[in-house]
Amino acid sequence: MPRVYLGIGSNIDPNQHLHCALNSLAKALTNFVFSPVYESEAVGFVGDNFLNLVVGGETELPVGELRDLLRDIESGCGRTREGPKFGSRTLDIDILTYGDLKGEVDGVELPRPEVLDASYVLGPLADIAGEELHPVSGRTYASLWELEKQNEKTTPLTRVDFSWPDKNKGC
Repeated sequence: MPRVYLGIGSNIDPNQHLHCALNSLAKALTNFVFSPVYESEAVGFVGDNFLNLVVGGETELPVGELRDLLRDIESGCGRTREGPKFGSRTLDIDILTYGDLKGEVDGVELPRPEVLDASYVLGPLADIAGEELHPVSGRTYASLWELEKQNEKTTPLTRVDFSWPDKNKGC
């Protein structure tokens, strides 16, 4: 089964929505792991800060079916698809990598470009998959994160206290 990494973010009731996402994803993926949770500023618009993390796991679902499952989880956790492309979100779940696949697969660009240029993706990914190789660059996520941290334009990340599972949170 391919190993997948998913980026998760929320800036509307983020604790509740991250719990909702983790509850659903833990049932859908095997060998499930998740990174620490980080707070970062909204990128591309003015809005509340986001809480972000990355999860990893294995799945037998093809890319298109996984994408559809993630959209169903987002919707089930209260996401609507109305409004601007860059705006506040109850929940956003993106496929970052799917095994070693490269290019467009079922309408999903793999690996997701934000892996290389968004600290809120690369930092948490390096936490749980630091020694794994980016399918295109061939560099480890840990080494890519070290380079990103030297970039003056890097969006600062602040690790936040977050525990899961919490039976009082989620959907």
